[in-house]
Amino acid sequence: MMSSVKASGTCTLPYLLLLILINNYAWDTSALTNPDDGVKLHVQDNHVVMDNGLVQVNISNPYGLVTGIQYNGMDNLLESMNEFNHGGYWDLSWSQRGNKGTYFLMNGTSFNVIVQNETQVEISFTRTWNSSVSSSSSHISDKNNSTDWAPVNFDIRYVMLKGSSGFYTYGIYEHVNGMPDFNLNGTRVAFKLRKDKFQYMAISKTRQRRMPLPEDREPPRGKLLQFKEAALLVDPVDRELKGQVDDKYMYAQNIEDIKVHGWVSSDPLVGFWHITPSDEYRSGGPLRQELTSHVGPHSLTVFLSSHYMGQDKLPIFGNGEPWKKVYGPVFLYLNSAPPSTNESALWDDANEQLQQEAQKWPYNFLASTDYPRSDQRGTVNGKILVRDRFVSMEDIPAVDAYVGLALPGEVGSWQTECKGYQFWTRAGPDGSFTIKNVHSGDYNLYAWVPGFIGNYKYGNLITVKAGESIELDDDLVYEPPRNGTTLWEIGIPDRTAAEFFIPDVDPKYVNPLYLKKDRFRQYGLWEQYSVLYPKTDLVYTVNSSTYQKDWFYAQVTRKLGEKKYNSTTWQIKFNLDSVDEGTIYKLRVALASTHGAELQIRFNSLGTEIPHFTAQGLNKDNAIARHGIHGLYLLFNVDVKSDWLKDGENTIFLSQVRGKGPWESIMYDYIRLEAPAEDERKNAEARLSGDLTQTSVTLKHPH
Repeated sequence: MMSSVKASGTCTLPYLLLLILINNYAWDTSALTNPDDGVKLHVQDNHVVMDNGLVQVNISNPYGLVTGIQYNGMDNLLESMNEFNHGGYWDLSWSQRGNKGTYFLMNGTSFNVIVQNETQVEISFTRTWNSSVSSSSSHISDKNNSTDWAPVNFDIRYVMLKGSSGFYTYGIYEHVNGMPDFNLNGTRVAFKLRKDKFQYMAISKTRQRRMPLPEDREPPRGKLLQFKEAALLVDPVDRELKGQVDDKYMYAQNIEDIKVHGWVSSDPLVGFWHITPSDEYRSGGPLRQELTSHVGPHSLTVFLSSHYMGQDKLPIFGNGEPWKKVYGPVFLYLNSAPPSTNESALWDDANEQLQQEAQKWPYNFLASTDYPRSDQRGTVNGKILVRDRFVSMEDIPAVDAYVGLALPGEVGSWQTECKGYQFWTRAGPDGSFTIKNVHSGDYNLYAWVPGFIGNYKYGNLITVKAGESIELDDDLVYEPPRNGTTLWEIGIPDRTAAEFFIPDVDPKYVNPLYLKKDRFRQYGLWEQYSVLYPKTDLVYTVNSSTYQKDWFYAQVTRKLGEKKYNSTTWQIKFNLDSVDEGTIYKLRVALASTHGAELQIRFNSLGTEIPHFTAQGLNKDNAIARHGIHGLYLLFNVDVKSDWLKDGENTIFLSQVRGKGPWESIMYDYIRLEAPAEDERKNAEARLSGDLTQTSVTLKHPH
């Protein structure tokens, strides 16, 4: 049974005084709002309260920081004893060329009521950038004590509806003429919940567990491991957690799967959930990974970060470059249940609420004209097929293909596109697809098909108009890279390394959540390579080895001693009955992730001074250390001169030559050797007339 408590007072004085007032404030429970009375807004000089009788949200005025949430008899769901997080807040990380990044707590300077009636309240907290005004006179101190605001205007909105067990928030960012250049390194909305109450975390149906306390990570209760995010629980408050490893990156998810996640309080049994029915405002496509929740207890919606992508891929805005984007809305949903209920039941209920929110998307109740409603959006319909004559003589429906619209760019550029909106769907059994609720504008249509290498880009620009449904007249046909028949292959072309050998975790570094499922998320798996291959590197023999057991999931460095590592060279051994002289074979090397690596490939002679192929300038997506199984996808198509091969046994040497640390690495997605094409045999002499003894490339957007 839910009970309601009316929220009151906090202050917008400088930070230390604000914190003292928050910590010592006694909530006013003398007046209870009836849900039938609709939504109430109480405005005072230093705070505002949205109250619909089910939930009460207290927000500082004019900063826009959420200082209190009351629900089901709990006077405040948020942690008040915290140094920087202010309970609930939006923040932004930014930098300028040559300067260190700055953390920016997004607190406003102006408060406005946008909508106020018994069915809805929408309020706004804004700040307009001004180069001549220092923030030092008005800002709440952030953890870097910065006095420089990011050159961006913002408008943070909060919305509450009658009868709704929660509230919405969204943000409008703008960079306009007159603003200097800047790099947007990350932005999110975050809530820090009460650590004495919220100790059960759920980020999916299968990824749920009781979590440690923040003090369990700090010495002497905890021991930091190879990076600050990972801690071994040596003497946790909950003794059952002893010996486990906690790391926030263990709880990252693909953007396509981040729909509902949050925390549950056991006494009273209350759930706090982030619900995001659309990912149109996130960056990097559906396979990008972002954080969700971690020890604090922190509950996040991350809109943009460098995680699993790399700092050098983040958006750079030029001097005066026009840009505006709406992040969100996110629904903060609250639920409760009788004391005997299992915590997972509250996640189930939140997931049902997600389905209701998805049916309402795009929301028609938001007041900002920058957020287009359903009649201001368009639809794109089509059908995509795959043409690979070495697989089928007829075009194949691109079953489950990822098909999306993103800003115009190169083939595969959607992976690192961070300024605009992206709209993705999955193709059906016959390759048909419908992309709904698309903002008006110009887009390229991109796709990739599980089971086939490479990226697809539709040749024509697609202009989406409000209220229109576009029917692509001709079937889209993707022709994946292919020259000849497959001689052998390793792995599955699915853009991950999940199918390869995942070692058992070192018993001293266990997270029990991942002992059976998602085993790659365990800490320290990179060190297991040196245990399995202490002196010699991996050798894979085609037709006798199996990639599930014999291909380590990542080509990492070998640990030689304390902070000493060495590069590694893997071998692929295979037989050719007869080499077609004067022709070109094709080696397709698809990579699921790279970090600070350089790949050199040699055929049949490791001692060759100049590699037959070199891939430099690879990404720094850091998926290994962040317990991911993929980062940014790369595909290299290597021309293999027949002179490099021989009749009988052949060996390909794959050298990852960077060896300064534990995480310089490559995750392979799929490798295939193809026989020469028929026309290669016919035109061998003409094609080999030039010098093809070396192929060395650096690709920014390989495809």
